[in-house]
Amino acid sequence: MQKSYRNPFLWVPTLYLVEGLPYFIVNTISIIVLKDLGMENGPLALLTSLISLPWMIKPLWSPFVDIFRSKRWWVLTTQFLMVLSVALLAITLPKSSPFTLTLILFVITGFASATHDISADGFYMIAMNEKWQSGMIGVRNTFYRIAMVFGQGVLVVAAGLLENRSGDVCHAWTVTLLIASGFLAVLAIYHLLVLPKPEEDAMQSSKTAKDVMKEFGNAFSTFFAKKGVWFMIAFMLLYRLPEAFSVKMLYPFFVDDVTAGGLGLDKAAYGIVYGTAGVVALLVGGILGGIMISRKDLRNCIIPMALSLALPCAVYLYMAIAQPQSLWTIGTCVVFDQFGYGFGFTAYTIYMMRFAQGPLKTSHFAICTGFMALSMLLPGLVAGYLQTMLGYVGFFILVMLCCFATVFISFSARRRLQ
Repeated sequence: MQKSYRNPFLWVPTLYLVEGLPYFIVNTISIIVLKDLGMENGPLALLTSLISLPWMIKPLWSPFVDIFRSKRWWVLTTQFLMVLSVALLAITLPKSSPFTLTLILFVITGFASATHDISADGFYMIAMNEKWQSGMIGVRNTFYRIAMVFGQGVLVVAAGLLENRSGDVCHAWTVTLLIASGFLAVLAIYHLLVLPKPEEDAMQSSKTAKDVMKEFGNAFSTFFAKKGVWFMIAFMLLYRLPEAFSVKMLYPFFVDDVTAGGLGLDKAAYGIVYGTAGVVALLVGGILGGIMISRKDLRNCIIPMALSLALPCAVYLYMAIAQPQSLWTIGTCVVFDQFGYGFGFTAYTIYMMRFAQGPLKTSHFAICTGFMALSMLLPGLVAGYLQTMLGYVGFFILVMLCCFATVFISFSARRRLQ
């Protein structure tokens, strides 16, 4: 094998582009597509929460990725599966209800993407030595975030511009999703050619299914035997409660007509304001949050970070009441909220990492990420129905009340930190 094919700079950036993009197609673009095609807010939030289930339950099948075939095989197979599922999603979009096939294809894409996450992260660890693994962390995170901007910003803006030109929202999303599928196909073919073939990956695993099930059971039993586990679960479920309720309803709020309580933006404007400027603010907030914790320790940061995550949600209540029409005003509010969320979310991640420390830290952190996904799924199931019942002003008042849960659980967490 040529030495150049072992250079991580040739494949790590693109691998994490592929890890990020399908995630945002399933978890963000699904909301926009189904809303644009006429789904009501109640079932919209419910169904788009349910199709995010694969990321919550992926620890259940992750051990078997270690047994059957190589990590490289799983990476490539899931990438080509995602190419196919996104292409099918594009060409089968209905102009109106029913959305059954569309939802099934989003779920297939989700399971393929969650499995790709497992195999790609495992491949990352066996295809490089520890020095390269540490050195490439910043690169993989950066390109995952670029995928975030591309998925939540560029694709949404493109769909908005195509809709404005053609007047056909279904056609606009068909073309946009075919572009996304084509992009994924190019990267999958590229990875087929350049991904290294590490010896460790090629060797047949000596573990049997029985061995894996035993280790799997041990990981769960030791996780729930940890001191303070039930408080930790409460922390994971409550810390992001304001965001968990609001996130599914933000796109509907931005695009619903002013007479319905929304802001009346078009898709292109939403993609610029929330999917691009908001994402950049989120990333900057996360970087600064990490720097602050490294300098002042988590115990001194968790309360201000909790406030930073929760209180900026007030901008949505302000916009629901005032219904500003200035894109600059709306953009400023979004940037303020997303910066605060990115800054505050850092404490959540670090707290989970500290709890997971121990002999089985990788498995325990994977279980934590399952609870993290659950914290978003449960409120999302009812968020749309609550918004329909309360209106946008009442709904965002409810979101603000949820901030008390964030602050309360954070004060309790601070007392437990050394």
